[in-house]
Amino acid sequence: MAQYLAVPVSSSDHILGPSDAAVTLVEYGDFECPNCAAAFPVVRNLLESLDGQLRFVFRHFPVSIRHDHAQKAAEASEAAAEQGKFWEMHDILFRNQDNLDRESLVGYARELNLDLDRFTYEVDEGIHAERVFRDIASGEASGVSWTPTFFLNEVRHGVARDLDGLVRSVVDQVRQRAGSR
Repeated sequence: MAQYLAVPVSSSDHILGPSDAAVTLVEYGDFECPNCAAAFPVVRNLLESLDGQLRFVFRHFPVSIRHDHAQKAAEASEAAAEQGKFWEMHDILFRNQDNLDRESLVGYARELNLDLDRFTYEVDEGIHAERVFRDIASGEASGVSWTPTFFLNEVRHGVARDLDGLVRSVVDQVRQRAGSR
């Protein structure tokens, strides 16, 4: 039984790729999840190899009961987003997912030349928690219960850990859509 994306992609999402791309891939992810970290380079490779034919959307789904730092890492990425650096922070967090404590998050903000006073205030005060919770709620409404969970053109993709299958599905969808244009 197919499950569908309950909340459509909008301008409030974090998006890479053109709005008129043939295929949209939405990931519900957790910065501390090893399977999400394994998917990270696969998605990046797809974006590069499909050159403008793929739009990628990242939504937060921190699994806090298994990953102690996932919620704050998500909030840190939102604090970076407020300073125009979501994707840079996204990448750093996945590349360093074994180091997501507060001190490390501040260090990553320093690397990105963020306003550290603003960043630490926003993270420490939970300013972006509601934004993260909205993503979680949209994921739950779409039947998400683990990470990563992918939706390909608003339809849930099979097994989250089947990255080869994900690549095949994305490439097949791009080919099908390109053939029908």
